[in-house]
Amino acid sequence: MQTTWTPNTEHGSIHNRAELPESVFAFPMQRKEPLTDANHVRDALARFDQVEGVTDADRDLAFANIKKAAAYYGIDVHEGSWRDLGH
Repeated sequence: MQTTWTPNTEHGSIHNRAELPESVFAFPMQRKEPLTDANHVRDALARFDQVEGVTDADRDLAFANIKKAAAYYGIDVHEGSWRDLGH
């Protein structure tokens, strides 16, 4: 799956989610689950099944984005699919 996630390399703090580019979100079209650091990646994995109003295709993209961000931040993701989360 082609990912859309890229790290946010701007310096300084961004205090408003609206200032973040779509490319830092697990669900870029819905701007849900920002993946701006290791803690946000862990949170996105933990709350993945709580995201509402998204399709399975959206979830496929989001999981691929999370895996890419996790690799960037040095987080191990053992699940091969979002369907494996929580099992």
